[in-house]
Amino acid sequence: MSLAATLMLAAAALSGVELDVLREQVRGAECAFARSMAERNLAAFGRFVAEDTVFFAPGMRRGRAEVLAGWARWFEGPQAPFSWAPQQVELLADGSLAYSTGLVRLPDGKAVSRFSSVWRRNAQGRWQVVFDHGGPLDEAERAKAAEPDARPCTAP
Repeated sequence: MSLAATLMLAAAALSGVELDVLREQVRGAECAFARSMAERNLAAFGRFVAEDTVFFAPGMRRGRAEVLAGWARWFEGPQAPFSWAPQQVELLADGSLAYSTGLVRLPDGKAVSRFSSVWRRNAQGRWQVVFDHGGPLDEAERAKAAEPDARPCTAP
């Protein structure tokens, strides 16, 4: 690799401190995203969904409008049918994309699945979901799922 290419890569990578700040931004965005479900606010939920998003469940949904149409049923009624909180958030070295994952829980606290989301910072600096997927817990996760999340989302 040439010296110029090496310097460009080094300049593109953020410091650990900057990545920690961005990681907390994404964690906060994920918690606010989850809070929109708890507060039964589909419009707020939609602000965290990128226009060109892809959600893999239920069924393949492409684009914000399709995702909101598919998720609207879960915003009906006074109580959210499930909740979630990030357990892990990771970023690319340049801070352009982030990954979050955690447990999805029923109202009684029972963990039923794991979500995984890829976040992208938009031109206004807001983090939005570009890919979202949920899946069943593996055997080890089911055994650990009775434990509370180490860092649950809290109200602002």
